[in-house]
Amino acid sequence: MSVAFQGSLLDEPTLGLGSLAGLRRTELGAGAWIDVLPGWVQGADGLFEELLTAIPWRAEQRQMYDAVVEVPRLVHTYGVRDPLPHDLIRQAREALSDHYLAELGERFVTTGCCLYRDGRDSVAWHGDNLGRSRTHDTMVAIVSVGSPRKLSLRPVGGPTAASFALGHGDLAVMGGSCQRTFQHGVLKTAKPAGPRISLQFRPLNVW
Repeated sequence: MSVAFQGSLLDEPTLGLGSLAGLRRTELGAGAWIDVLPGWVQGADGLFEELLTAIPWRAEQRQMYDAVVEVPRLVHTYGVRDPLPHDLIRQAREALSDHYLAELGERFVTTGCCLYRDGRDSVAWHGDNLGRSRTHDTMVAIVSVGSPRKLSLRPVGGPTAASFALGHGDLAVMGGSCQRTFQHGVLKTAKPAGPRISLQFRPLNVW
């Protein structure tokens, strides 16, 4: 797969994970919150290049009114027992599971992957509110590698309340009631945007 990727202008350190001590929480209201930690994955640009070819990306289609349209991003999902394409992804999922276990009460067990090839790729406003997250508080952790794209959040049906440019190894964790009371999205942009891979860690039966 060929996509145009501009790496970070900073020297790339050896691939690894930083400390989670720098996580900063933003209270969104109505019991929803988001934790953000820039640059958690060190050497993230190298990881992006590896995942670009290691993950079996596929295009999906969906019914939109009376037409079938292409989903504007490439995707792949690793289930509970599926081997992951890179050991650092396993390490990240385990580190997040350990860190949030007391608050979440369970571990992250699945890994969803999205490839946004340029500014035309997107995901519309939504909440991960299928399964148990429709009625219970939960968490969804996102690790971003590649070029930054803006993750936006808003109360259901309301105006944008917060946005974070995520890329180059940044971490964001949406928690509390966020999947029920807020929506999030990566919206299309006409500005130049390089490719980004989003890795989403979820507990069992949350999607």
